[in-house]
Amino acid sequence: MTTKQSYQHPNEQGYYGKFGGAYIPEMLHRNVEELRTRYLEIIYEPSFQKKFQELLHDYAGRPTPLFLAQRLSKQYGTTVYLKREDLCHTGAHKINNTIGQILLAERLGKKRIIAETGAGQHGVATATVCALKGVECIVYMGEKDMERQAPNVARMKMLGAKVIPAVSGSKTLKDATNEAIRDWINNPNDTHYIIGSVVGPHPYPDMVARFQSVISEEIRWQLKEKINSEIPTHVIACVGGGSNAAGAFYHFLDESSVQLIAVEAAGCGIHSGMSAATTQLGKPGILHGSKSLLMQTEDGQVVEPHSISAGLDYPGIGPLHAHLFETGRAKFLSATDDEALAAAFELAKLEGIIPALESAHALHALKILKFNKEDKVVVCLSGRGDKDLATYMKVMERKQ
Repeated sequence: MTTKQSYQHPNEQGYYGKFGGAYIPEMLHRNVEELRTRYLEIIYEPSFQKKFQELLHDYAGRPTPLFLAQRLSKQYGTTVYLKREDLCHTGAHKINNTIGQILLAERLGKKRIIAETGAGQHGVATATVCALKGVECIVYMGEKDMERQAPNVARMKMLGAKVIPAVSGSKTLKDATNEAIRDWINNPNDTHYIIGSVVGPHPYPDMVARFQSVISEEIRWQLKEKINSEIPTHVIACVGGGSNAAGAFYHFLDESSVQLIAVEAAGCGIHSGMSAATTQLGKPGILHGSKSLLMQTEDGQVVEPHSISAGLDYPGIGPLHAHLFETGRAKFLSATDDEALAAAFELAKLEGIIPALESAHALHALKILKFNKEDKVVVCLSGRGDKDLATYMKVMERKQ
């Protein structure tokens, strides 16, 4: 009798179903192989876990609250909880993963850290833990993203990181990732690449999901305290690469009664030519070291994505999410730029919380889905909106 493969873990080659793996240049083989063979023994070693949990608690500010949004609940005729990742140190869930990876890099003897960033939240979180540990930090960021996320660029520099603009392609997240991989190829011995999402070659998608799984671990015991049941009816999260969704879904992946809802960025409309709705537009392909769904032309060239939110402006999706989409385990919806903006302003006015533009995409799902009064809906509020105030201000100016 064979046991059913858990959705949580890839197989030994790093595949979730047919998505995943490690498609890497020869120069990176030793680095990736070192990670693959050692990451599990290191991260589950008791002294590592002790340090990880201490920093999550004392430095990142976990556990984050599970907030009953009463006015939002009334608006949608159900019970809506917000998992307040926006209250983490640095303003998003990204710190969970960077704490884990800086401790891992320390164990591996790496003296230099590189990272890619889109919205800047992962870059800030990486620069933060590098400052904490006194380690050199280089962050690659698309030139376009540096303009629209200027406060986060300033934060990274203040924290001591060197921010290098990616000036090729669309000058966004994909291009920043390309530059980070090039750096890693050129500096294989002393450098650890802290990937910020559940993308990249195995073991990164699995490793990042494990570090982010603290989100759903907390949701379970927090719901138990509030409603005497660990199981919600719905968990909703935005998806670009998909680390906050992986974290929010993780401990519910094998609970078939929980509806998992992932919301992608439709940009100016799914078929407008300016979108980042990968599951709707993508085909299987290889990008940044793994096989997943990817927006590409007939001859395999990557299609430039578009989203008002820099963190969702990515032409692919993590292999776990591609597997959840293909098997139907998660339902994938999308929100346009305008729909995300409307959801952000609604949350601000109803609950006094200004969300990141990324998280606002998840909130739009409340408008699309039909709920029962008895449902218990958890939305992962992955980040706070300080970094997006310039965009929000432009919208308010237009309305005047």
